Amino acid sequence: MKTKLIAAATLACSALAFTAVPLTVEARERVYVCDKNVKKKSNNGTLVGAVAGGVLGNVVAGNGAKTEGTVLGAGVGAVAGHQIAKKSCRWVYR
Repeated sequence: MKTKLIAAATLACSALAFTAVPLTVEARERVYVCDKNVKKKSNNGTLVGAVAGGVLGNVVAGNGAKTEGTVLGAGVGAVAGHQIAKKSCRWVYR
C-alpha cells in the first residue's frame, strides 16, 4: 500500500514537471515601463503624506510638544509620501 502511494506521488510530481517546462520555455521579453505622469503623482504623494504625517505627529506627540510633533510628522510624511508615489515603474512581460 505504501509503495503504491509513493509511486503515485512520484508519477504525479513528474507529470507536473513535464507540463511546467513548456510554460517556462516560452520566450517573452521583459520590459521596464514607467508611467508618464510621475511628477504629478509624486507631488500628490508629497501633499497627502505631509497632511497624514502632520495629523499622526500631532496625535502621537506628548502634551507639551504638539507643534513639534506636527511639524516633524509632516516632514517625515512628505518625504515618505513622495518616495512611495514615485514608485510607478515596474517590470512587464510582453
